[in-house]
Amino acid sequence: MPEAGRARNLACLAADPLDQRMIEEIGDLDARTLALHDAIIDVRSPAEFAEDHIPGAINLPVLSDEERAEVGAIYVQESRFRARRIGAAYVAKNVAAHLQTALADRDAKFRPLIYCWRGGMRSNAMATILSQIGWRVGVLKGGYRTWRRAVVAALIDDPSPLALVLIDGQTGSAKTDILRLLPSQVAQAIDLEGLAAHKGSVFGADLARAQPSQKLFESRLFDRLRSLDPTRPIAVEAESSMIGRVVVPKRFWNAMRAAPRLAIDASLDARADYLPRAYADTIAAPGALAHSIDCLQPFHAKEMIETWRKLAEEGRYRDLAIALMRDHYDPLYDRSRKRDDRTPFATISAQTLSPEGVEDVARRAAEIIRRLPTLSPP
Repeated sequence: MPEAGRARNLACLAADPLDQRMIEEIGDLDARTLALHDAIIDVRSPAEFAEDHIPGAINLPVLSDEERAEVGAIYVQESRFRARRIGAAYVAKNVAAHLQTALADRDAKFRPLIYCWRGGMRSNAMATILSQIGWRVGVLKGGYRTWRRAVVAALIDDPSPLALVLIDGQTGSAKTDILRLLPSQVAQAIDLEGLAAHKGSVFGADLARAQPSQKLFESRLFDRLRSLDPTRPIAVEAESSMIGRVVVPKRFWNAMRAAPRLAIDASLDARADYLPRAYADTIAAPGALAHSIDCLQPFHAKEMIETWRKLAEEGRYRDLAIALMRDHYDPLYDRSRKRDDRTPFATISAQTLSPEGVEDVARRAAEIIRRLPTLSPP
Protein backbone atom coordinates (compact mmCIF):
# COMPACT_ATOMS: atom_id res chain seq x y z
CA MET A 1 0.00 0.00 0.00
CA PRO A 2 1.40 3.47 -0.88
CA GLU A 3 2.54 5.51 2.10
CA ALA A 4 -0.15 8.18 1.49
CA GLY A 5 -2.92 5.54 1.57
CA ARG A 6 -1.55 3.97 4.72
CA ALA A 7 -1.42 7.38 6.39
CA ARG A 8 -5.03 8.12 5.44
CA ASN A 9 -6.17 4.77 6.91
CA LEU A 10 -4.33 5.39 10.16
CA ALA A 11 -5.81 8.86 10.38
CA CYS A 12 -9.32 7.50 9.88
CA LEU A 13 -8.78 4.88 12.58
CA ALA A 14 -7.55 7.49 15.03
CA ALA A 15 -10.55 9.69 14.31
CA ASP A 16 -13.08 6.85 14.31
CA PRO A 17 -15.79 7.77 16.83
CA LEU A 18 -16.65 4.08 17.29
CA ASP A 19 -15.53 4.09 20.92
CA GLN A 20 -17.97 6.92 21.69
CA ARG A 21 -20.87 5.08 20.07
CA MET A 22 -19.98 1.80 21.74
CA ILE A 23 -19.44 3.12 25.29
CA GLU A 24 -22.57 3.65 27.37
CA GLU A 25 -22.65 5.22 30.83
CA ILE A 26 -24.79 3.10 33.17
CA GLY A 27 -26.30 4.80 36.18
CA ASP A 28 -28.93 2.21 37.15
CA LEU A 29 -27.85 -0.59 39.50
CA ASP A 30 -31.15 -2.45 39.21
CA ALA A 31 -30.55 -6.20 38.96
CA ARG A 32 -32.37 -6.28 35.61
CA THR A 33 -29.98 -3.66 34.20
CA LEU A 34 -26.93 -5.58 35.40
CA ALA A 35 -28.36 -8.77 33.89
CA LEU A 36 -28.29 -7.17 30.41
CA HIS A 37 -24.50 -7.46 30.46
CA ASP A 38 -22.58 -10.66 29.77
CA ALA A 39 -19.98 -9.90 32.43
CA ILE A 40 -19.39 -7.36 35.17
CA ILE A 41 -15.71 -6.47 35.12
CA ASP A 42 -14.05 -4.85 38.14
CA VAL A 43 -10.83 -3.27 36.87
CA ARG A 44 -9.57 -2.19 40.30
CA SER A 45 -6.54 -3.80 41.90
CA PRO A 46 -6.80 -7.28 43.45
CA ALA A 47 -6.66 -5.85 47.00
CA GLU A 48 -9.55 -3.46 46.29
CA PHE A 49 -11.55 -6.31 44.75
CA ALA A 50 -10.88 -8.61 47.72
CA GLU A 51 -12.21 -6.03 50.16
CA ASP A 52 -15.51 -5.64 48.32
CA HIS A 53 -17.05 -5.88 44.87
CA ILE A 54 -20.38 -6.25 43.14
CA PRO A 55 -21.41 -9.91 43.59
CA GLY A 56 -20.79 -11.83 40.41
CA ALA A 57 -18.10 -9.45 39.15
CA ILE A 58 -14.79 -10.76 37.85
CA ASN A 59 -11.52 -9.00 38.58
CA LEU A 60 -9.51 -7.97 35.52
CA PRO A 61 -7.25 -5.31 37.03
CA VAL A 62 -5.69 -2.68 34.81
CA LEU A 63 -3.13 -2.02 37.56
CA SER A 64 -1.76 -4.56 40.01
CA ASP A 65 -1.51 -3.66 43.69
CA GLU A 66 2.18 -2.84 43.28
CA GLU A 67 1.65 -0.85 40.08
CA ARG A 68 -1.18 1.14 41.65
CA ALA A 69 1.00 2.00 44.66
CA GLU A 70 3.90 3.01 42.41
CA VAL A 71 1.80 5.22 40.14
CA GLY A 72 0.07 6.81 43.12
CA ALA A 73 3.37 7.65 44.78
CA ILE A 74 4.75 9.21 41.60
CA TYR A 75 1.54 11.20 41.14
CA VAL A 76 1.73 12.68 44.64
CA GLN A 77 5.48 13.02 45.13
CA GLU A 78 6.95 13.66 41.68
CA SER A 79 4.94 14.41 38.56
CA ARG A 80 1.33 13.92 37.50
CA PHE A 81 2.41 13.69 33.85
CA ARG A 82 4.99 10.98 34.59
CA ALA A 83 2.48 9.07 36.71
CA ARG A 84 -0.08 9.10 33.88
CA ARG A 85 2.51 8.01 31.31
CA ILE A 86 3.75 5.11 33.43
CA GLY A 87 0.19 4.20 34.40
CA ALA A 88 -0.89 4.17 30.75
CA ALA A 89 1.91 1.76 29.90
CA TYR A 90 0.87 -0.58 32.71
CA VAL A 91 -2.80 -0.36 31.67
CA ALA A 92 -1.99 -1.17 28.06
CA LYS A 93 0.12 -4.15 29.08
CA ASN A 94 -2.49 -5.53 31.48
CA VAL A 95 -5.49 -5.06 29.18
CA ALA A 96 -3.53 -6.82 26.41
CA ALA A 97 -2.96 -9.75 28.78
CA HIS A 98 -6.67 -9.94 29.61
CA LEU A 99 -7.57 -9.94 25.91
CA GLN A 100 -5.25 -12.88 25.38
CA THR A 101 -6.57 -14.84 28.38
CA ALA A 102 -9.82 -14.10 30.22
CA LEU A 103 -11.46 -12.38 27.24
CA ALA A 104 -9.94 -14.48 24.47
CA ASP A 105 -13.06 -16.57 23.80
CA ARG A 106 -15.62 -13.73 23.79
CA ASP A 107 -17.46 -13.28 20.51
CA ALA A 108 -18.52 -10.11 18.69
CA LYS A 109 -21.76 -9.80 20.69
CA PHE A 110 -19.97 -9.65 24.04
CA ARG A 111 -21.40 -6.86 26.20
CA PRO A 112 -19.44 -6.14 29.41
CA LEU A 113 -20.11 -3.67 32.22
CA ILE A 114 -16.92 -2.12 33.59
CA TYR A 115 -16.31 -0.26 36.81
CA CYS A 116 -13.39 1.07 38.85
CA TRP A 117 -13.29 3.08 42.08
CA ARG A 118 -15.28 6.08 40.86
CA GLY A 119 -15.89 5.56 37.15
CA GLY A 120 -12.77 7.43 36.12
CA MET A 121 -9.52 6.75 34.32
CA ARG A 122 -9.16 3.02 34.90
CA SER A 123 -12.62 1.97 33.75
CA ASN A 124 -12.66 4.41 30.83
CA ALA A 125 -9.21 3.30 29.66
CA MET A 126 -10.31 -0.32 29.43
CA ALA A 127 -13.69 0.63 27.96
CA THR A 128 -11.99 2.60 25.18
CA ILE A 129 -9.81 -0.35 24.17
CA LEU A 130 -12.68 -2.87 24.30
CA SER A 131 -14.98 -0.58 22.34
CA GLN A 132 -12.39 -0.28 19.56
CA ILE A 133 -12.59 -4.05 19.15
CA GLY A 134 -16.29 -3.62 18.45
CA TRP A 135 -17.79 -4.60 21.78
CA ARG A 136 -20.62 -2.55 23.27
CA VAL A 137 -19.31 -1.52 26.68
CA GLY A 138 -21.12 -0.16 29.72
CA VAL A 139 -19.26 1.96 32.28
CA LEU A 140 -20.83 2.26 35.73
CA LYS A 141 -21.36 5.94 36.53
CA GLY A 142 -19.59 6.72 39.79
CA GLY A 143 -17.92 3.31 39.82
CA TYR A 144 -17.75 1.15 42.94
CA ARG A 145 -18.72 4.12 45.11
CA THR A 146 -22.17 4.13 43.47
CA TRP A 147 -22.62 0.49 44.45
CA ARG A 148 -21.40 1.08 48.00
CA ARG A 149 -23.79 4.02 48.50
CA ALA A 150 -26.68 1.80 47.43
CA VAL A 151 -25.63 -0.90 49.91
CA VAL A 152 -25.35 1.56 52.80
CA ALA A 153 -28.67 3.19 51.91
CA ALA A 154 -30.49 -0.16 51.89
CA LEU A 155 -28.90 -1.84 54.93
CA ILE A 156 -28.13 1.05 57.27
CA ASP A 157 -29.96 4.24 56.36
CA ASP A 158 -33.36 2.92 55.22
CA PRO A 159 -35.81 2.98 58.18
CA SER A 160 -38.57 0.97 56.49
CA PRO A 161 -39.43 -2.44 57.99
CA LEU A 162 -38.37 -5.82 56.64
CA ALA A 163 -40.77 -8.77 56.72
CA LEU A 164 -38.41 -11.17 58.50
CA VAL A 165 -39.27 -14.42 60.27
CA LEU A 166 -36.70 -16.00 62.59
CA ILE A 167 -36.05 -19.74 62.48
CA ASP A 168 -35.17 -20.38 66.11
CA GLY A 169 -34.13 -23.37 68.18
CA GLN A 170 -31.37 -24.83 70.31
CA THR A 171 -27.94 -25.67 68.94
CA GLY A 172 -28.07 -28.72 66.72
CA SER A 173 -31.72 -28.38 65.69
CA ALA A 174 -30.73 -28.16 61.99
CA LYS A 175 -31.89 -24.55 61.59
CA THR A 176 -29.40 -23.80 58.78
CA ASP A 177 -30.27 -26.91 56.79
CA ILE A 178 -33.99 -26.19 57.22
CA LEU A 179 -33.49 -22.60 56.09
CA ARG A 180 -31.60 -23.69 52.97
CA LEU A 181 -34.45 -26.00 51.98
CA LEU A 182 -37.15 -23.33 52.22
CA PRO A 183 -36.69 -21.85 48.70
CA SER A 184 -37.42 -25.29 47.23
CA GLN A 185 -40.70 -25.12 49.18
CA VAL A 186 -41.59 -21.72 47.68
CA ALA A 187 -40.67 -19.78 50.82
CA GLN A 188 -38.20 -16.88 50.77
CA ALA A 189 -35.03 -17.17 52.85
CA ILE A 190 -31.67 -15.50 53.41
CA ASP A 191 -28.80 -17.68 54.60
CA LEU A 192 -26.73 -15.28 56.72
CA GLU A 193 -24.23 -17.98 57.67
CA GLY A 194 -23.70 -18.86 54.03
CA LEU A 195 -23.14 -15.19 53.13
CA ALA A 196 -20.74 -14.82 56.07
CA ALA A 197 -18.95 -18.14 55.44
CA HIS A 198 -19.31 -18.98 59.14
CA LYS A 199 -21.71 -21.06 61.26
CA GLY A 200 -21.79 -18.51 64.05
CA SER A 201 -20.03 -20.37 66.90
CA VAL A 202 -16.46 -21.24 67.90
CA PHE A 203 -16.94 -24.42 65.86
CA GLY A 204 -18.36 -22.47 62.93
CA ALA A 205 -15.38 -21.52 60.76
CA ASP A 206 -15.86 -22.51 57.12
CA LEU A 207 -12.67 -24.45 56.38
CA ALA A 208 -13.22 -24.21 52.63
CA ARG A 209 -13.77 -20.43 52.44
CA ALA A 210 -12.32 -17.42 54.21
CA GLN A 211 -14.79 -15.03 55.80
CA PRO A 212 -15.55 -11.99 53.66
CA SER A 213 -14.75 -8.47 54.78
CA GLN A 214 -17.54 -6.53 56.45
CA LYS A 215 -18.19 -4.59 53.23
CA LEU A 216 -18.29 -7.71 51.07
CA PHE A 217 -20.68 -9.40 53.52
CA GLU A 218 -22.96 -6.37 53.26
CA SER A 219 -22.74 -6.43 49.45
CA ARG A 220 -23.77 -10.09 49.41
CA LEU A 221 -26.64 -9.44 51.81
CA PHE A 222 -27.87 -6.44 49.80
CA ASP A 223 -27.69 -8.40 46.56
CA ARG A 224 -29.68 -11.27 48.06
CA LEU A 225 -32.23 -9.02 49.75
CA ARG A 226 -33.03 -7.06 46.61
CA SER A 227 -33.68 -10.28 44.70
CA LEU A 228 -36.63 -11.11 46.99
CA ASP A 229 -40.19 -9.82 47.20
CA PRO A 230 -40.15 -7.25 50.05
CA THR A 231 -43.86 -7.70 50.72
CA ARG A 232 -43.58 -11.44 51.46
CA PRO A 233 -42.05 -12.98 54.62
CA ILE A 234 -38.32 -13.72 54.48
CA ALA A 235 -36.96 -16.44 56.76
CA VAL A 236 -33.58 -15.98 58.46
CA GLU A 237 -31.87 -17.97 61.16
CA ALA A 238 -31.89 -16.52 64.67
CA GLU A 239 -28.31 -15.27 65.07
CA SER A 240 -26.36 -12.95 67.30
CA SER A 241 -25.40 -9.59 65.85
CA MET A 242 -21.96 -11.00 64.97
CA ILE A 243 -21.37 -14.02 62.74
CA GLY A 244 -17.71 -14.83 63.10
CA ARG A 245 -15.97 -11.51 62.44
CA VAL A 246 -18.76 -9.78 60.51
CA VAL A 247 -21.60 -7.72 61.96
CA VAL A 248 -25.23 -7.86 60.82
CA PRO A 249 -26.03 -4.35 59.45
CA LYS A 250 -28.19 -2.06 61.55
CA ARG A 251 -31.44 -2.13 59.55
CA PHE A 252 -31.34 -5.91 59.18
CA TRP A 253 -30.45 -6.46 62.84
CA ASN A 254 -33.26 -4.20 64.04
CA ALA A 255 -35.68 -6.16 61.85
CA MET A 256 -34.39 -9.43 63.29
CA ARG A 257 -34.89 -8.20 66.84
CA ALA A 258 -38.52 -7.34 66.05
CA ALA A 259 -39.27 -10.42 63.93
CA PRO A 260 -41.65 -13.20 64.98
CA ARG A 261 -40.03 -16.52 65.88
CA LEU A 262 -40.76 -19.94 64.45
CA ALA A 263 -39.19 -22.45 66.85
CA ILE A 264 -37.76 -25.88 66.01
CA ASP A 265 -38.04 -28.28 68.94
CA ALA A 266 -35.76 -31.33 68.82
CA SER A 267 -34.60 -33.66 71.60
CA LEU A 268 -31.04 -33.80 72.87
CA ASP A 269 -30.62 -37.25 71.30
CA ALA A 270 -31.87 -36.09 67.89
CA ARG A 271 -29.53 -33.12 67.99
CA ALA A 272 -26.61 -35.29 69.08
CA ASP A 273 -27.20 -37.55 66.07
CA TYR A 274 -27.30 -34.54 63.76
CA LEU A 275 -24.29 -32.50 64.89
CA PRO A 276 -21.44 -34.89 63.92
CA ARG A 277 -22.92 -34.97 60.41
CA ALA A 278 -23.28 -31.17 60.25
CA TYR A 279 -19.72 -30.58 61.44
CA ALA A 280 -18.04 -33.39 59.53
CA ASP A 281 -15.61 -30.94 57.92
CA THR A 282 -14.41 -29.69 61.30
CA ILE A 283 -14.07 -33.25 62.62
CA ALA A 284 -12.06 -34.29 59.56
CA ALA A 285 -9.66 -31.32 59.62
CA PRO A 286 -6.55 -32.07 61.71
CA GLY A 287 -6.52 -29.97 64.87
CA ALA A 288 -9.68 -28.01 64.06
CA LEU A 289 -11.88 -29.62 66.70
CA ALA A 290 -9.23 -29.28 69.42
CA HIS A 291 -8.70 -25.64 68.53
CA SER A 292 -12.42 -24.90 68.77
CA ILE A 293 -12.65 -26.61 72.17
CA ASP A 294 -9.70 -24.54 73.39
CA CYS A 295 -11.60 -21.37 72.47
CA LEU A 296 -14.07 -22.25 75.25
CA GLN A 297 -11.40 -22.17 77.97
CA PRO A 298 -12.37 -18.69 79.27
CA PHE A 299 -15.89 -19.96 80.04
CA HIS A 300 -15.33 -23.36 81.70
CA ALA A 301 -13.19 -25.12 84.26
CA LYS A 302 -9.98 -26.79 83.13
CA GLU A 303 -11.36 -30.23 84.02
CA MET A 304 -14.36 -29.80 81.72
CA ILE A 305 -12.18 -28.65 78.82
CA GLU A 306 -9.97 -31.71 79.33
CA THR A 307 -13.03 -33.98 79.28
CA TRP A 308 -14.16 -32.50 75.97
CA ARG A 309 -10.66 -32.83 74.52
CA LYS A 310 -10.53 -36.51 75.51
CA LEU A 311 -13.91 -37.21 73.89
CA ALA A 312 -12.65 -35.60 70.67
CA GLU A 313 -9.35 -37.52 70.75
CA GLU A 314 -11.20 -40.81 71.23
CA GLY A 315 -13.54 -40.07 68.33
CA ARG A 316 -16.62 -40.06 70.55
CA TYR A 317 -18.22 -37.23 68.64
CA ARG A 318 -21.82 -37.95 69.60
CA ASP A 319 -20.89 -37.97 73.30
CA LEU A 320 -18.94 -34.74 72.75
CA ALA A 321 -21.99 -33.14 71.14
CA ILE A 322 -24.15 -34.11 74.12
CA ALA A 323 -21.61 -32.73 76.59
CA LEU A 324 -21.19 -29.44 74.72
CA MET A 325 -24.94 -28.90 74.42
CA ARG A 326 -25.69 -29.88 78.01
CA ASP A 327 -22.90 -27.85 79.63
CA HIS A 328 -22.41 -24.92 77.26
CA TYR A 329 -24.82 -24.30 74.40
CA ASP A 330 -28.21 -25.14 75.94
CA PRO A 331 -27.59 -22.98 79.04
CA LEU A 332 -26.40 -20.18 76.75
CA TYR A 333 -29.57 -20.48 74.66
CA ASP A 334 -31.77 -20.52 77.78
CA ARG A 335 -30.18 -17.32 79.10
CA SER A 336 -30.64 -15.65 75.72
CA ARG A 337 -34.34 -16.56 75.58
CA LYS A 338 -34.90 -15.22 79.11
CA ARG A 339 -33.69 -11.82 77.91
CA ASP A 340 -36.23 -11.93 75.07
CA ASP A 341 -39.83 -12.22 76.24
CA ARG A 342 -41.27 -12.92 72.78
CA THR A 343 -43.03 -16.27 72.63
CA PRO A 344 -42.65 -18.19 69.34
CA PHE A 345 -45.78 -17.81 67.23
CA ALA A 346 -45.43 -21.46 66.20
CA THR A 347 -43.32 -24.49 67.17
CA ILE A 348 -42.45 -27.46 64.99
CA SER A 349 -41.52 -30.69 66.80
CA ALA A 350 -38.84 -32.71 65.04
CA GLN A 351 -38.81 -36.40 65.99
CA THR A 352 -35.64 -36.96 63.98
CA LEU A 353 -33.09 -34.77 62.25
CA SER A 354 -32.11 -37.31 59.64
CA PRO A 355 -31.99 -35.88 56.09
CA GLU A 356 -35.59 -37.02 55.59
CA GLY A 357 -36.62 -35.57 58.95
CA VAL A 358 -35.04 -32.21 58.12
CA GLU A 359 -36.88 -32.13 54.78
CA ASP A 360 -40.16 -32.79 56.58
CA VAL A 361 -39.53 -29.94 59.05
CA ALA A 362 -38.63 -27.60 56.19
CA ARG A 363 -41.88 -28.48 54.40
CA ARG A 364 -43.94 -27.76 57.51
CA ALA A 365 -42.03 -24.53 58.17
CA ALA A 366 -42.65 -23.34 54.62
CA GLU A 367 -46.38 -23.99 54.95
CA ILE A 368 -46.50 -21.85 58.11
CA ILE A 369 -44.42 -19.04 56.59
CA ARG A 370 -46.49 -18.89 53.41
CA ARG A 371 -49.62 -18.28 55.51
CA LEU A 372 -48.16 -15.22 57.25
CA PRO A 373 -49.50 -11.78 56.27
CA THR A 374 -47.63 -9.67 53.73
CA LEU A 375 -46.35 -6.10 54.08
CA SER A 376 -47.61 -3.20 52.03
CA PRO A 377 -45.24 -2.32 49.17
CA PRO A 378 -42.56 0.21 50.26
